[in-house]
Amino acid sequence: MEFVSALTPLFFGLIGFGVVVGIIFGAIPGMTATMAVAVCLPMTYGLDLTNGLALLLGLYVGGISGGLVPAILLNIPGTPSSITTTFDGYPMTQKGEGERALKTGIASSLVGGLLSALVLFLFAPTLADFAIKFSYIEKFLIILFALTVIASLSKRLLLGIFSGVLGVWLSLIGAYDVSVGGNGEYRLMFGFMEPYLESGFSLLPVLIGLFGLATIFQEAENGIREEVAGDLKLDAGKPFSFAVFKGQIVNLFRSSAIGTFVGMLPGVGGSAASVLSYTQQKNFSKDPSKLGKGAPEGVIASESANNGLTGGALIPLLSLGIPGDSTTAVLIGAFTLQGIQLGPLFIGENLATWDTMMVALVFANLVMFAVMFFAIRHIVKVITIPKYLLYPGIIMMCVVGAYAINYGIMFDVWTLLLFGIFGYLGQKVGLEIAPLIIGFILGQQAEVYFVKSLESFGTLTIFFTKSPIAMFLWVLIGISVAYSIFGLIKARQRERDHGPEQ
Repeated sequence: MEFVSALTPLFFGLIGFGVVVGIIFGAIPGMTATMAVAVCLPMTYGLDLTNGLALLLGLYVGGISGGLVPAILLNIPGTPSSITTTFDGYPMTQKGEGERALKTGIASSLVGGLLSALVLFLFAPTLADFAIKFSYIEKFLIILFALTVIASLSKRLLLGIFSGVLGVWLSLIGAYDVSVGGNGEYRLMFGFMEPYLESGFSLLPVLIGLFGLATIFQEAENGIREEVAGDLKLDAGKPFSFAVFKGQIVNLFRSSAIGTFVGMLPGVGGSAASVLSYTQQKNFSKDPSKLGKGAPEGVIASESANNGLTGGALIPLLSLGIPGDSTTAVLIGAFTLQGIQLGPLFIGENLATWDTMMVALVFANLVMFAVMFFAIRHIVKVITIPKYLLYPGIIMMCVVGAYAINYGIMFDVWTLLLFGIFGYLGQKVGLEIAPLIIGFILGQQAEVYFVKSLESFGTLTIFFTKSPIAMFLWVLIGISVAYSIFGLIKARQRERDHGPEQ
């Protein structure tokens, strides 16, 4: 019960603050949960690990949940996983049932979030106990498996792989650290860079440059369009009642379970979870013709799966160190900043932190429900806040955070600007940011485990023959690559049939 002493008013206050800020980011079209976590990362400098994670988990849950607001009111998914919420949520708004749709989605999100937290609590330690027996070879293969996520996250396979390789290359710039078996020599840079890049690029300026500044530059180029909500009549139609869940309990738990399971699969993504659960509900519905025309059961299926992802995605992240998407990749950065390496040893060596994370995740879901359910009429107003008022404050937070990460080094601010411009220009030529950042985060670990494996065994064939676990991991890697190729073929087929996706 060591963790009980960490449950202070500050701890719960930070969760509540993170949830509210996350909801605001998720509710404003163009701003995402990933951006919320990246931009607010500097706030964790002055906090210990427990309180820092409390803030970040609040942002994570709030950011994912807030996506339902523009999905229902504007027909614009705030997050990719809210795409199917638009199918029935927006038609309900058009019928004057916007508040009913929002509260149905909020209650469904609570169930999905709590169920996924329970699954996380039960399965993550078991998976970590199994993975703790891994040698350098299995650890390298785990990272290789994680890197195959790059293919799944890519919109265009070759450019996604190139972006991931570029991220790995960027992560290796600097002195080859002797503490991990290196020779201490500088590499992959010119001589004049040596005074600035001995330890390579700092993770935080890279993260907030790519996810924060690049997005703002892109919005600035487009003229910062404001989405118009119009004169919303939230309750002109049928009011919300919990009776809407009558006959939908199976839908609610099935969709939550689908979301949690899909969240555990690196790279599959939230949109796949919501589409899968929505499709299942359509298959099992008593009247499938109603779905897509304003049926609450469609909102229930989408939003319970959506929030089911939050706990599911944390299972491979905490037990194996594998990020499932861009948001969890940024969370890895948060742990790294606190000096914590995620993987099989994390839960066993940080038991009190693990317990407080579970408390934080459950509390964040409860706060999300309380804030959104009882104050939804006020929250929907955030979609009308002009971005020209929001973005200057966000830029200021980015610069202060980058400057403070290493206690006042101006080069980190230049790194922030450099990667902001790089991310902005890179996306114009097709570079993909999520694969790039995953490559950047995992690149150094991949190198360390690969080199140590070769030093221990002296042959490449050992990667295939070391143990049954190694062979099983190769099977997983093969399945992951095959899934990516299959997805690419299907996407091309859709483009041929219906034209390019917008």
